[in-house]
Amino acid sequence: MGFHTVQRKWNEVNSVEFSGGFFTFGAREEYFQYILLDATTGSWAFSQKNVHRIMKYSVDKNERYAVFTLEEGNLNSLIAPQLKSELVILSNEGVRNLILDLSKVEFVDSSGLSAILTGHRLWQEEGLFILTGLNSPNVSRLIEISRLEGVLTIIPTLQESIDYTIMQELENELNADDE
Repeated sequence: MGFHTVQRKWNEVNSVEFSGGFFTFGAREEYFQYILLDATTGSWAFSQKNVHRIMKYSVDKNERYAVFTLEEGNLNSLIAPQLKSELVILSNEGVRNLILDLSKVEFVDSSGLSAILTGHRLWQEEGLFILTGLNSPNVSRLIEISRLEGVLTIIPTLQESIDYTIMQELENELNADDE
């Protein structure tokens, strides 16, 4: 009975294993459920354990900009703190313009949105923060529902984002020469 209750509650079950009285449920790769079945009484208990995941990403630094490509399907509460840290590091390293490529991201939750807004704040005064590769309708819809399409600079493709960044840099240089 308890087994079915837990299975319904955690609908993203990937595997069920039996070893030494424990059933292990894997919900994606971030969580594991441990269910202890007492054979004499038939009672059970379960607990959840977060497994630290290393965020997969790449950074391509250029003289005028850096492209940060998130190599994850989800930008959620497990990934967002790591993304925020990397964005702060890049900002502190003096990256003037950052292009955040989300082309591989299928899902963003509120903590992921917070990480994106952190990047926007970090580059608001000094340069450009561009979102690109919003291929997932889920991600685009979250940005739209949050009414951030007027706040964030969103450009459809990576190449267009690079071109836009270079044009803005050239325009800034020309304006500085006129002063």
